[in-house]
Amino acid sequence: MTVTRKIPATFFRQSSGDEPVRDWLISLDKADRQTMGEDIAYVQYKWPIGKPIVDHLRGPIWEVRSKIGNRIARVLFAVDDSEMFLLHGFIKKTQKTNPADIELAIKRLKEWKND
Repeated sequence: MTVTRKIPATFFRQSSGDEPVRDWLISLDKADRQTMGEDIAYVQYKWPIGKPIVDHLRGPIWEVRSKIGNRIARVLFAVDDSEMFLLHGFIKKTQKTNPADIELAIKRLKEWKND
């Protein structure tokens, strides 16, 4: 019998208490939110995995790759100590991920680690 182990996912929390990725997910319509949630859960159960669901961006930053409706959505995350940290979520506008989105995820990861 195979036991599937899930890595926990934690939302990045700003010093103000806001959780930007959770807030972004809540702003999506129900169907899109469900798709994103299923894709994140899939990564939690199958980690480590690669394309097409996950891709490595830079350093410790990875992305969950989702298609919601006719749009492409991403949640940037890092895995540290067998825990998935959800750092930044957005709708992709161009083929290449904007370096500013990756920098924001790196900044949030550093913030979290320094807390």
